[in-house]
Amino acid sequence: MTRAVFLDALGTLVELEPPWVALREWIPAEVSDERLVAAVRVEMGYYREHAHEGRDADSLADLRERSARVLSRELELDVSADQLVESVRMTAYPDAVPALTALRGRGLRLAAVSNWDCSLGTVLERAGLAELLDGAVSSAEAGAPKPDPAIFVSALELVRCEPAEALHVGDTREEDVVGARAAGIRALRLDRDGGEGDISSLSEIEEHL
Repeated sequence: MTRAVFLDALGTLVELEPPWVALREWIPAEVSDERLVAAVRVEMGYYREHAHEGRDADSLADLRERSARVLSRELELDVSADQLVESVRMTAYPDAVPALTALRGRGLRLAAVSNWDCSLGTVLERAGLAELLDGAVSSAEAGAPKPDPAIFVSALELVRCEPAEALHVGDTREEDVVGARAAGIRALRLDRDGGEGDISSLSEIEEHL
């Protein structure tokens, strides 16, 4: 019997507006769009690898400063941490609120489980999803990123259920499916393009409870 559903954040509950769209406002015109996009992708890769290091306000500020320096180095001009943070804009996928509402209507416990810094709760609140969740567990708070099962153990403690009573939904095989199964949790891979995933919309979760 499923008592709780865990959901990844980026790519599952929320989508990221390409940061280079907002950064274009501050970047000189002589920097081509292609160069800007390439530089941002390097910074994004760095941030993903180090997101779990943003454990509190001070370490998060340090991580953002380091990421801004990576972007500045790639562009050979100064980009501040504040500008970088301002360029990161998240919105909920259209199917997120209806799906979470339906799952809550079934009496299920819901939690976001994501490789993220300690700002995960704030991001979900700004996206209008926090009130539909019983909580959120980031890799920074758990001390380990997916696929390490430690983050799922923290989520199980949050919702007070056993691994066999939980279902995890995420958009990556390596992090979400492998990580959840390592913790003894059933997993569904979301593929919004309808390719190799188990589901193509969050609305399909109910069919797998």
